[in-house]
Amino acid sequence: MKISRMNPFNGTGKTVAFFDVETEEGINIKGFTLVEGSNGLFVGVPSEKGKDDKYYDRVYVPKELKEQLADMAISMYNESKDGAASESGADDSTPF
Repeated sequence: MKISRMNPFNGTGKTVAFFDVETEEGINIKGFTLVEGSNGLFVGVPSEKGKDDKYYDRVYVPKELKEQLADMAISMYNESKDGAASESGADDSTPF
């Protein structure tokens, strides 16, 4: 399993990134979220709003696999934040 796309999100709310996962078999699952909760970052699985205005998970991920996925996503998210910060100040000698 690997994260095939990580898209940091700077909007309002607690969602900090959206990402997609590719399984070893080549199946792509789109729509995972990385969310800032009271106990730190956690993974939200793809979900859909029902007619009763409740959200229902579209994908079931076992606990052990979800923990592994969270570790991968948090690591990749932190790397993307660090990369963006270093890119913005990469060359201060340019006058404009």
